[in-house]
This record gives sequence, C-alpha cells and structure tokens, in this order.
Amino acid sequence: MHEREPQDSMKVVGEFGRAPQGSKAIKRTSAGVLALLLIGVMLFLPTNFMIRSPGPVFNTLGKDEDNGKDVISIEGDKTYPSQSELDLLTIYVQGGGQNRVTIPVVLEALLNPAKDVVPEETIISRNTSTQQQNEQNDQMMTSSQDLAIAAALTELGYDFKTWLTVADFSSDANSKSLEKGDRLLKYNGKEIVSLDELKKSLNANGEKPAELTVGRKDKQGNYKEVVVPVTTGEADGERQLGIYLSTEHKFPIDVQFGLQNVGGPSAGMMFALGIIDRLTEGSLAGNHHVAGTGEISAEGNVGPIGGIAQKMVAAKNAGATIFLAPADNCNEVVGRVPEGLNVLKISTLSQARTALTKIADGESPADFATCE
Repeated sequence: MHEREPQDSMKVVGEFGRAPQGSKAIKRTSAGVLALLLIGVMLFLPTNFMIRSPGPVFNTLGKDEDNGKDVISIEGDKTYPSQSELDLLTIYVQGGGQNRVTIPVVLEALLNPAKDVVPEETIISRNTSTQQQNEQNDQMMTSSQDLAIAAALTELGYDFKTWLTVADFSSDANSKSLEKGDRLLKYNGKEIVSLDELKKSLNANGEKPAELTVGRKDKQGNYKEVVVPVTTGEADGERQLGIYLSTEHKFPIDVQFGLQNVGGPSAGMMFALGIIDRLTEGSLAGNHHVAGTGEISAEGNVGPIGGIAQKMVAAKNAGATIFLAPADNCNEVVGRVPEGLNVLKISTLSQARTALTKIADGESPADFATCE
C-alpha cells in the first residue's frame, strides 16, 4: 500500500445542524484508504493457478550431485563408458494444494517468457493435498523407471518375464477372490499373455462364471498358484473384472536409479536411452549434448508430458544442442524453441535411438523430422 502524505490539521467550525466544513474530504480520504486496503488484501489472496518454470537438469550417464550416486547403475551384464550427454529435464511447479500462489506471483510469471501460468486442475485434481501430489509423483517416477528398463531391454532384444497384477479394485465383484499383488496367470486354463488377449477372453466368456489362476505371494515371499472363481460385469460395452491392473517385470539384469527428489513420469524415454547407451559399445550420440523428455511404455512408445517449453529452456541453458520432443507435444513447441536448439519429433524409443546413432555418425540434426 502506498503511504499517504500527512495532511494539515483542520479546525472544525460551523453552526449547529450543518455538516462541518471538511467532512466530505475526510470521507473521501477514508474511502481511498479503505479501497487501498481492499486492493492490498486482494493482491495477497491465494489463487487457483500453478506456475511452471525451468528446473534442474541431470545427465542420465552421470551422477546426481546431491548424493554422488550414478543416475543409472547396472549389474548383471557388461556395461560400457560413453562420451555422450543424455540429459533428463525437470520443471519447478509452484502453487496448488496447500501452497497456493498470490496474484503478484502470477503477474510476475505472466511477464516471464520462461514461465507458464496454468489452472490448477490441469496439473492436479481439486482437493488433492501437496503430500498426496508428492506421493503420486513418486509413484509415477518409480513406474517410469520400471517401464524404461522394459523398453530398453525390449529394444536391445533381451528376454524377460512380464505379469499383469492386481493393483486395486474398482468394484466389489471379485474383491473376496482376488488380492492386491496377485499375478494374473491363466483365465479358464488359458495362459494370459497380454491385456488385449485377456480382454478378448473376458468378452468371449460373457456373463458365465470363470476361473482365474493367479500367482499369490505367501508369508515367505514365494509365489504359489491359486485358482479362484471370478465374475465379470459390463462397462463401456466390454466385460470387466472390476480391478485396476499394473504391470510387474522380472528382468535378467539389475538396474538401479540414483536420482532423488525428482518425481513424475516424464524422464522415461531418457532413462531408456541411458540404459541402452550403457549396455552397448561406443557413445550413442557421439560427443553431442542431447536433452529430451517423454513418457515411455514397455513397448517403447513415447508419450506427451507437461512443461515442455520450460524444459527446452532448461536444456538450452545446460548446453544441449539437440532436444528430443514427444510428437504429441509438437503443438506446444512451435514458436517457443530457444535459438540454437534442434528439436527432433519423436514417437518411439527406436526412432530416438536411430536418430542419435545417425547424428553420431555425422548426419545433421536438421535432417530429421522436427515439430516446426
């Protein structure tokens, strides 16, 4: 609030029954002070906006400086050194939950080309606490690391085991037959090899009761086969078991991630590329400095992420000259690419690997598909 200049004292004179001279000025002054107070209060009220800004950058082939651990470490197979830099990118997010930002903070972000202001519900669900959001981000990071291993090993031709598992229940239909953590092995005696095949079997069986063979962990931590009765209900034109599924893998090598205090799923593709580089001779990207972002599936498909504009700024500031962007984020890339940064449009892990290999062999980054 602006300070007001001191006013000269006024002598109140006048006849009984008439308003003293100067009372209108006093009223105007009081109204002005009240208006300024209200504006000041409104400026510092919390808003339902969140702000994205560039965050720290981590080389997947290097160490986390906060704890000195390798970002990716592998045991169980031969690994190779690399001269490449394959950066994963992060963003800072302000606001939401119990940490809401005020109007001045929002206005500053609107004037800063490196930041974006977005409605809270585009990032987190309403009534989600900061602690809940952090826990969700941690879970998504753990999942992205598991999927990155699966995608990298699939790309390199490794064999490994995969199970669909019970994560939670969406209805009570089979909650007494199944348990969280159960591995789905067979449906009516037929081996479950994929989610698509399971869906086909459920639809073919219709309303009839069925048997599900699951792998269930005992108190000693060993899995035993158990056959349980299950029923299905109809939703969206398909038969469903009323469960949420997750995926569990058993890999032939041990991959550990040393990164701390980073959440979310967007590092998946860069984790996968880092694993591939470690498990293959030479340097995947030669001596080029590469940064990128994107969710990854076990099959190697690259999905969109949030905050790509801020991640391009972070990549440029870290010295990267090549940026791998998910194809589905291209509409957010156009017009916001920092000068000197070559942005490649990526749909699959295999496509990213091929592009980097060719660039390492001397091809120009400008020869590859871009978002612009």
